[in-house]
Amino acid sequence: MRESSLARHRPSVWWGAMIICGTVVGAGMFTLPVVMAGAWYGWSLLILMVSWVCMLLTGLLFVQASQHYPLGAGFDTITRDLLGRGWAAVNGLSILFVLGILTYAYISASGPVYQSSLNRAGLHLSVADAKIMLTLCVAAVVWLGTKGVSRLMTFCVLAKILLLVTLFGGLLTQLDIATLANSGASGQAYWPYTLAVLPFCLASFGYHGNISGLIGYYAGDKKQVNRALMLGTFMSLVIYLFWLTGTMGNLPRASFPAIIDAGGDIEALMAALRRYLHVSALALLMDVFSHFAVICSFLGVTAGLFDFIADRLQMADTRLGRLKTACLTFLPALCASLWFPNGFIAAIGFAGLFATLWAVIVPALLARKAQQKFPEATTHAGRQNVAIVVVMLFGGLNVLAWTLSWLGWLPVFRG
Repeated sequence: MRESSLARHRPSVWWGAMIICGTVVGAGMFTLPVVMAGAWYGWSLLILMVSWVCMLLTGLLFVQASQHYPLGAGFDTITRDLLGRGWAAVNGLSILFVLGILTYAYISASGPVYQSSLNRAGLHLSVADAKIMLTLCVAAVVWLGTKGVSRLMTFCVLAKILLLVTLFGGLLTQLDIATLANSGASGQAYWPYTLAVLPFCLASFGYHGNISGLIGYYAGDKKQVNRALMLGTFMSLVIYLFWLTGTMGNLPRASFPAIIDAGGDIEALMAALRRYLHVSALALLMDVFSHFAVICSFLGVTAGLFDFIADRLQMADTRLGRLKTACLTFLPALCASLWFPNGFIAAIGFAGLFATLWAVIVPALLARKAQQKFPEATTHAGRQNVAIVVVMLFGGLNVLAWTLSWLGWLPVFRG
């Protein structure tokens, strides 16, 4: 009777999936059509789906390794025990860099968006004021804990999905198959640009900082956590497919070099889309959609960073302890955004490189080490080993792609 009562009160998979989907699908999605312009639709979808499978595997591998540790053990604790202090230090720096730089990127991207909307509503604020106000609001929600984040994330994701259906339903009614297939241009190559897309696709499925919080949320129930990861990442993939189809089916491939030259950020892409839309209401929907996309990623990323800092510094789970953790989570990124406001695209690119270490390579190493340290508790070792090999190959390919791109050895799409 007691077990059935606990089962009834166990949190639904839906709440965890909302956190994952809300974290994954955010402001970074606006970079995808821009960085995928060279590879275009077919090749980009292939890379995106491969990235989804591999990034889901890395999350499942981390969950498997975490099963040998008590609730509350975070990424840093598990890495230090299985791989040693050296790996823990390198991994910790990578996590802090990725989550910190993404926090900076979302503050930088959200400030102008929300400032413009508030000004139109009659509340005249500077961009800096808008950044500070939004950061304080998000910090308050994260301070409340996983339950508060999941509830607000659910509202934002549901609103985002509703807007997505409405907005991209409108975009799809205007979709031009010839534009999507780029059939008007003959003799153009696509595959040379595919490798450069890979790090951005990896960064587009970054949710690993939230796994420890989910494990605690589901009281260590591995099946519930795995289902939340699978549902949340799959929902994200579907949203990305809608987004790429809607944008690439309305914006000709030849229009993207101008978007890239204009900075390739949210405003540049939105401005280009408005010129091709025949229904003025769609422009308003795009503005509203961008608000929810930014706030979802902002919440998810900062919740993950909050959990990592709390675990790394062993901060007390009290109101004062959580306040200290919140200050460490938000203040550095906010200050950096106020001093260097235009680093959104560069931040997303660097996040893809460093995320390869802690979100791809380290989970694979943790799963392998856990097999060796806890052989009696290891199940399905054969399937795990296959997943580990696939993930390591994927991680190595991402490092190669980013390095070649950084050295200027990969072709850049210029039309």
